[in-house]
Amino acid sequence: MQAYYAPEPRWPAWLATVAIAAILRTLPSALIVGPDWLVFVLMFALTTVGSIVHARGRLLAAQNIGYAALSIATLAMVASLATLIYRLPTHAESPRELLLAATALWSSNILIFACWYWRLDAGGPRHRDLRESHTDGAFLFPQMTISVKMRQELQEVQWRPTFIDYLFIAFNTSTAFSPTDAPVLSPWAKILMMIQSSVSLTTLAILAARAVNIL
Repeated sequence: MQAYYAPEPRWPAWLATVAIAAILRTLPSALIVGPDWLVFVLMFALTTVGSIVHARGRLLAAQNIGYAALSIATLAMVASLATLIYRLPTHAESPRELLLAATALWSSNILIFACWYWRLDAGGPRHRDLRESHTDGAFLFPQMTISVKMRQELQEVQWRPTFIDYLFIAFNTSTAFSPTDAPVLSPWAKILMMIQSSVSLTTLAILAARAVNIL
């Protein structure tokens, strides 16, 4: 089946995945489960291999590799957050380390879930590429509520969400703890957004606040 228009570029999601690996690497060693370099090396290697496999047309394999890289990042982030919470009563980390850790966890939280939304919504980017326009998915984007006539007038007949749209959703979820312009329709998306909001709330309300109070 041929795509109706040029496929969405994959480099923003690839760049976000590399950024996640780099951000998690900046966490204090005591908060990283396992060797400091392990998550970074695994994610970078999987992302690189996934890009090569995708370029060779093995799309299903590339998709599964992407899932594996994101799963590693998600587990690493949650493990680091749990470790930091466990260590808070010991006052082992300095205020500066707490602020840096909170910033790293909050930033990686946004990028990780933006990648999940981008990979899972409406079957993923490959399936969205095969559709003439985006009319059904886990999120109700404003463009999906516009009539066909209005879409034609706005030259948005073939509109579809790109990575920046999912990054915007993830950013709003981490800052407002709720969706803003795009209501959530699918149960899996609601579950992911609850997890993301919980991580963000824990990071901001507990860790960052604690660090500021003891400066």
